Amino acid sequence: MTRTALVTGGTRGIGAAISKKLQDEGFIVAVSYAGNSEAAAAFSRETGIEAYKWDVADYDASAAGIAQVEADIGPIDVVVANAGITRDAPFHKMTPEQWHQVIDTNLTGVFNTVHPIWPGMRERKFGRVIVISSVNGQKGQFAQVNYAATKAGDLGIVKSLAQEGARAGITANAVCPGYIATEMVMAVPEKVRDSIIAQIPTGRLGEPEEIARCVAFLASDDAQFINGSTISANGAQFFA
Repeated sequence: MTRTALVTGGTRGIGAAISKKLQDEGFIVAVSYAGNSEAAAAFSRETGIEAYKWDVADYDASAAGIAQVEADIGPIDVVVANAGITRDAPFHKMTPEQWHQVIDTNLTGVFNTVHPIWPGMRERKFGRVIVISSVNGQKGQFAQVNYAATKAGDLGIVKSLAQEGARAGITANAVCPGYIATEMVMAVPEKVRDSIIAQIPTGRLGEPEEIARCVAFLASDDAQFINGSTISANGAQFFA
């Protein structure tokens, strides 16, 4: 049976790796993106995966986008809530705007993504909800009070949804990546990057494909008894 998957923020970085891996595993995949239409078009040309534009921070836009995805590819069996942003600043300098932007995308955005899909999963008695959290949601991070709060909150969402969805055949799990060799991380000054790597016992950054393999496992039938769990993929940087 061919299943369908939606990956938010799925055209770049970790999201792109997840989308490609799920496609390789036989899923029919759709992705969403918020702003970079050029990158999204390039991703679709490369993979043949349709990219849909909406802001996960907007519930109505999310619901409309998801409805269009389901009209095009069918009911969504697997949803990967990956879309996220950073607006870093030390707490004493953080503005309310920086706080709310991150909360609205990284935390409320998970609600806005999963909530429209949840009734259909319950009705069909099957679903996989996978949220991409972060090591910094587990341990905190300097100048990321907003980001760490959202990523910790995402873990609370997963644990609660797991209990609500279990009898309906729905699992909800999280993946907490450590520092991954994405475009954003590789763009930081080499000196800063070296200081990050020095904190990772494996001595290297992770690869997006390593996170994608975690997601593919959680989306598979082999993971049906794994529910409310967190996979920490951080090179032994932190133990939850």
